[in-house]
Amino acid sequence: MNFEQRANIKFCFKLGKTFTETHNLMKQVYGDNCVARASVYEWYTRFKNGREDINDDAHTGRPKSTINENSIEVVRNFIKHEPKSSVRYMEMELNIPKSTIYRILTEHLGLQKVCARFVPHKLTDDQKMHRIQHSKDIIKEAKKDQNFLYSIVTGDETWCFQYDPETKRQSAECVTIELLLLTSCVEILLILIGTNSL
Repeated sequence: MNFEQRANIKFCFKLGKTFTETHNLMKQVYGDNCVARASVYEWYTRFKNGREDINDDAHTGRPKSTINENSIEVVRNFIKHEPKSSVRYMEMELNIPKSTIYRILTEHLGLQKVCARFVPHKLTDDQKMHRIQHSKDIIKEAKKDQNFLYSIVTGDETWCFQYDPETKRQSAECVTIELLLLTSCVEILLILIGTNSL
């Protein structure tokens, strides 16, 4: 709660204003920035019960934020060696709250969790139309050049020895946004080059 607003609640109490009058005055002065009605009531009651101090009480327990250079470095080193770690796992290993780890990863290290492997999904109508057009282009090219079909490589079987596929969640890794954008640009270029070569 704002220190200034607490002082004004105390001032209204000392003037003999009721809780409702105090809250209405606070809303009039601060508008949308006024603290909640419950907070006004809590502090009004404290002053009514004899409290004079307008400072916050001391809080016990873990501080809300433990972000410092040391914790940032600890998270950076951990994610460097184990990029597929979840925030929950990092919390257990590093003894740092999940919310703090998440803020360090996103705000301080500029990392984002992305899937490291392609996961098939349903095609949109535009994608279906693009595939149909691409197939028609291939057929047209095959009619023009009799050797065109010899330049296409196909396969009908895949042999995998002890292949244990990862789930989408297991394959997710932390990467920088710059790397993510660079990867997207490279994929777009490959698509354009592939389309132009046909």
